[in-house]
Amino acid sequence: MSHANPNALLADAELIHSAQTVDAAIARLAQDLTVALADTSPVVMCVMSGGLFFAGQVLARLHFPLHLDYVHASRYQNNTAGQTLTWQAQPKLDLSDRTVLLLDDILDEGITLSAIKAHCLDLGAKQVLTAVLVEKILPHSKPIQADFIGLTVPNRYVFGCGMDAYGWWRNLPAIYALK
Repeated sequence: MSHANPNALLADAELIHSAQTVDAAIARLAQDLTVALADTSPVVMCVMSGGLFFAGQVLARLHFPLHLDYVHASRYQNNTAGQTLTWQAQPKLDLSDRTVLLLDDILDEGITLSAIKAHCLDLGAKQVLTAVLVEKILPHSKPIQADFIGLTVPNRYVFGCGMDAYGWWRNLPAIYALK
């Protein structure tokens, strides 16, 4: 299968979570986040680029005041295996003494999300919470545990809902796995 043919990639993939299942998980997460954060006026920070789909879906369901920012740190650069962490955008807002909510697509190995959380704390955040659309079930421990998790996925390369396969298909409303 050619990575240059995104339609063949999708045709050969396995559906892991339907669009309806993803939407229900995002609705549940929005309720949980509202209960936890409604009185904090947090800085909600989208972890780019994967977190964009999730953030766009969940933000419209949060009915409390918040500030929005983003951060971009990546280990994948359109590959299927993580490399060295590369920072492409730092937070723009002052995080001093603020509650920060990081929104990301997937908690995989946890290296990137852990580094972003530590960076926000170094910038003065009083509390950093994490919400991920999916957590990958791995046979070993991770350096971070998400505070809010929408769905779990098996230890396979997954894409859709912000996650890509060779740079393709972040826009899918369902989650698929490469075979």
